Amino acid sequence: MNRKALGLLTLAGCAAALGTAPGAWSAPAKSDSVDPHANETKVQRDARMHWWREARFGMFIHWGLYAVPAGTYQGKQIGGIGEWIMNSGKIPVATYAEYAKQFNPTQFNADEWVAIAKGAGMKYIVMTSKHHDGFAMFHSLADPYNIYDATPFKRDPIGEMSAACKKAGLKFGVYYSQAQDWHHPGGGAYGGHWDKAQDGDLDEYVKKVAAPQVTELLTRYRPAILWWDTPVGMTPEDIRLLTASFSAVPGLIANNRLGNGVPGDTETPEQFVPATGYKGDWETCMTINDTWGYKSYDHNFKPAQTLIQNLIDIASKGGNYLLNVGPEPTGLIPAEEVALLGQVGAWMKINHEAIYSTGPSPYRRLPFSGRATTRGNTLYLHVFAWPEGGLTLTGLETEVKSASALADHQKLSVTRGADGTLSISKPDMIDPVATVVVLQLAGPPVVHEAVQAIAPDATGKFALKAGEAELEGDNIKLEGGGSEQNIGYWTHQEDAAHWILAARNPGGKYTVAIDYAVDASAAGSKIKFQLDGKDTGLTATLDSTGAWTEYKTLTFDGTLEMAPGTHKLRIAASAMPGQGVVNLRRVTLIPSP
Repeated sequence: MNRKALGLLTLAGCAAALGTAPGAWSAPAKSDSVDPHANETKVQRDARMHWWREARFGMFIHWGLYAVPAGTYQGKQIGGIGEWIMNSGKIPVATYAEYAKQFNPTQFNADEWVAIAKGAGMKYIVMTSKHHDGFAMFHSLADPYNIYDATPFKRDPIGEMSAACKKAGLKFGVYYSQAQDWHHPGGGAYGGHWDKAQDGDLDEYVKKVAAPQVTELLTRYRPAILWWDTPVGMTPEDIRLLTASFSAVPGLIANNRLGNGVPGDTETPEQFVPATGYKGDWETCMTINDTWGYKSYDHNFKPAQTLIQNLIDIASKGGNYLLNVGPEPTGLIPAEEVALLGQVGAWMKINHEAIYSTGPSPYRRLPFSGRATTRGNTLYLHVFAWPEGGLTLTGLETEVKSASALADHQKLSVTRGADGTLSISKPDMIDPVATVVVLQLAGPPVVHEAVQAIAPDATGKFALKAGEAELEGDNIKLEGGGSEQNIGYWTHQEDAAHWILAARNPGGKYTVAIDYAVDASAAGSKIKFQLDGKDTGLTATLDSTGAWTEYKTLTFDGTLEMAPGTHKLRIAASAMPGQGVVNLRRVTLIPSP
């Protein structure tokens, strides 16, 4: 797994669900583009994405040869994630291949795995068909390095999972590492090859191994999802070979990790929930402990409360949650993971209405600890911690016709104050994880949130965080969590960000600094500050900091003049010669004598 790059590309997608009927998909017009969906219309895309947008919750399964060493090589625990042990431990190709003789997961039962997922409330499963170690988990006729031909097991788990999902009514998808492959000559390797057996030609690898195996997967199992990983630079011909069989699965959904001119259908934030979600279709993939592939000594499991609140948080931002399990070499999903998924399922059995087929929250910030989801004229409030005396909701302008608790349908009282604030009574049954209140409205929820001007601290200084900014543009996004949030995906010069400030410095002058990161591919971008729509004269040309994740502080020449009162401070780009403008974590204003 892990989105460590061998040459990551900037990727994005956008669409909104219109409720197009399932099965209404029709093929897009032919195109010379390497993107198989280049000429797809919005109606066609909405039809293809319909079920996925309603599902909200899926299971990721990382299972492969790496489950045998289970994080230990030559008697030593190898750091990092389990499925990367071949790379992290620099295990020779021939040595690693020997694990195949020990891989005999006789306790594997596809029906049981699917039942665990379904019991958790999951609507689809994505399973690794070949990870970066190059070992195929299906009976590949294109290459013998697979679980059927190279192990004593002599079965096809991908085929069995596909059939079990179909029988249980779940959608089935496959993960395939298209270019990073540490076993086959020519495959890519993060950090470079460590064994001469890996040396070769990438184009030949694609032609002889990757493309034929993708064709096998699509034509034999017809998965609903193809989950690429690691967008390594390839030729247009390589990409066309890899996507040549898309027509075999007309409704196929593929993520954004093929790269090379193919934007894909879904954004794939990994191991975090984006602070404000993305404008298009997106899916957070996350481990249930600290590893994707099985490690026998990783017992740092996320509590059920965290898993449930992650699901709610993601749904409230219009995304899907792809939660991973890492089965043991025996073929069993670890008991701790099964138990946690059972707890998630118990909550979903009662509250699934507030997750499936819902849209994002109409609120940017709620006045209580929790989240909101929507469906038509219904607003679902997911309350994580119930305030004493009941719930207060501000900004909702739509008339509330009724309120009830989802768990037991208890009717709740709603009163609207003179200022429009709603007071909602506390239900008798409180869920310590999340209590869902259902508000039936007279129409779709209309919310007006008053802009709160940011005040300085006791010293008069402003520390303007990325998460407090209003973002302008279709691509610019808030990334990360907590103190590590940053404004990123700033890939269009016309994008910008602004803050509303309540200035109090009688002197009216401030020194301005930013905490920023710029990759070498974006060096030379020019930024400027504007105050209340006018240029301030504060500008800078940004040099590379080394990478998008390496932050430095830049103090601007000159001072910002801002009289006491309410102001709009805007940071914009005046030039963008490279791939992006900047990753911005913070703007600091310090009163100047």
